[in-house]
Amino acid sequence: MTERISLPLKLLAGAIFLFLLAPSLVVIPMSFSDSREIMFPPRGFSLMLYREYFAGPEWVAATIESTIVAIGATVLSLAAGIPVAYAIARSRLASVRIIRALVLMPMLVPTIVFSLGLYLYFARIGISGSTLALILGHAVHNLPFVTVVAIAGLRQVNPNIEIAAQVLGASTLRIFFSVVVPIIRPSIIAAGLFSFLISFDEVVIAWFLSSPRAMTLPIKMYSSIQWEVSPVLAAISTLLTVLSLVICVIGLALREKEA
Repeated sequence: MTERISLPLKLLAGAIFLFLLAPSLVVIPMSFSDSREIMFPPRGFSLMLYREYFAGPEWVAATIESTIVAIGATVLSLAAGIPVAYAIARSRLASVRIIRALVLMPMLVPTIVFSLGLYLYFARIGISGSTLALILGHAVHNLPFVTVVAIAGLRQVNPNIEIAAQVLGASTLRIFFSVVVPIIRPSIIAAGLFSFLISFDEVVIAWFLSSPRAMTLPIKMYSSIQWEVSPVLAAISTLLTVLSLVICVIGLALREKEA
């Protein structure tokens, strides 16, 4: 029998949630301001800032770069993370714990330390400051998140189904692609969506690996804050908030469907 949550505890949880959500809620009305200054509450409402964002070649170029990097990192992290998750979930070897720890290492190491290591390594092989470096760095960073989501999905799969397929003569690769992957497809899609979102919003790794010819949208926003406080940032922040909300809702819906 589940315990009922008291009303004061509900109110406290709601107050904390609103406190955390307040910065995002404040930015949304500011993005519809008709002023060239960032102010709250806005004096008037207009789509001027959104038009300026979509008409600005630098903003559009940074958005395209972030999209390319996020898609590339998502594809690579899924291609590596799903097989690794399957191996970890089904392996009976004692060394699987070491493999799991190595895969989750980018999640445990401080991001700035991880980013510095990527910068030094990519600088040595001559690809630092390129789109390829951003894709590879984000893919390694996203790998633990993809693996964790995939392992959670694999725990919902009955191993007897795979045993039955093996008895019928299916190879390991055919079992993986024809039996396992279709069953955990919702988890794969959810992992891909979260990987895309993490890569699209990532700042620290991009700051170390980007360059003027390969600048992502978060880096462009951060640079804009350093040199000028452009009101367009409110419109971009609102769009990113909506994107994050949509991806999170879709991801949770897929996980619920799978469960």
